Amino acid sequence: MTTASSSRSWTGPALLSYGFRPFFLLSGIWACFAMVFWLMLLAGLETLPIAFAPTEWHVHSFVFGYLSAVIAGFLLTAVPNWTGRLPVVGWPLAGLVGLWVLGRMATMVGASWPVALFAVADLALPVTLIGFLAREIATGRNWRNLPVLGLVAFFAVANAVFHSEAAQGAAHDGYGLRMGLAAVLMLIALIGGRIVPSFTRNFLVKRQEKRLPVAMNRADGAVLGLTGVALLAFVVMPNTGLTASLCMAAGGANLWRLSRWQGLKTGAEPLVWVLHAAYAMLALGFLAVAAAALDLMPVSAARHVWLAGAIGLMTLAVMTRASLGHAGLPLTAGRPVTALYLALIGATFLRLAAGIWPGALWPLHVSGMLWVVAFGGFSILYWPILTRAKQAPKTASRARPA
Repeated sequence: MTTASSSRSWTGPALLSYGFRPFFLLSGIWACFAMVFWLMLLAGLETLPIAFAPTEWHVHSFVFGYLSAVIAGFLLTAVPNWTGRLPVVGWPLAGLVGLWVLGRMATMVGASWPVALFAVADLALPVTLIGFLAREIATGRNWRNLPVLGLVAFFAVANAVFHSEAAQGAAHDGYGLRMGLAAVLMLIALIGGRIVPSFTRNFLVKRQEKRLPVAMNRADGAVLGLTGVALLAFVVMPNTGLTASLCMAAGGANLWRLSRWQGLKTGAEPLVWVLHAAYAMLALGFLAVAAAALDLMPVSAARHVWLAGAIGLMTLAVMTRASLGHAGLPLTAGRPVTALYLALIGATFLRLAAGIWPGALWPLHVSGMLWVVAFGGFSILYWPILTRAKQAPKTASRARPA
């Protein structure tokens, strides 16, 4: 029984026919809601018994709340393609969604919960995903993706550390947050380093371009190694000269890596150039964090190049593309989707400006509003794509989910 026939055998709601459908939709909705709620907290309107201090809730809701849904949707969709095994569909998939919802509800109303119970509720989905991924890799003998398993496990441990630090009032800039960031950024470097040149190659071949992205080689492995070392230094000693030097080197190396993927030839297709823009944010984030370590810019502003730029833009890029492809729609983006990408890029640079420009609040608020536009727009535009059954591929028309 193939992955496709397994999906066709599900006769319930289309939303539960593949992992990307519920998790991508919920991640977009949560990203939008969490930003609106954060702006309310900034205004002093704390209307729910949230389980963390406001700033801790803000960083946790995006790093571990939003990203756990995106990672779940990606893995539940990609792993069957990696291993050739059956996808999780139907009520088992609904159970996984329920675990994610449980974690989000715990953060919203768990102020009076026992610390252990709160942590278990929030960690239920990541731990379950580790078990799923380990089983699929071992059964399918897909050893190539063991590093992905290791990074997902590291991400779950980071969340546990965050909970421990939050119980002591020290999670805002603690090890847990930096570990979570490092795990996701390394996933972007690893998986992004596969999909960006691959999708670019497919696009350029169709346009009969002769100069194509350079295939993965030892140089890429060296860049990944340097990236890992720089991120480890960031976790252990974020504000030292050594970390600044390593981050500057990693930023330059990743920009060099990106330059080999022919991104300047992808301007005609937003679904492709946005991947290059997101990977560029990864590299620029290293340079910004290096500057912050040298006291040349605020730490929060620098890290948002990673948070909103690299992570936010890469996840939005992957969700928009994967949703179209797995729903049987042409892999092309119209103006509404392009506007979502531009809104998020604008949000990133305005958030950076808000940190650099002392006392200026309007860039911060406009940045938050543009984030809401990006992910709220994704939720609205992709609702029919994610909740309806897969369509027969169309080759003669452009997909404009609007």
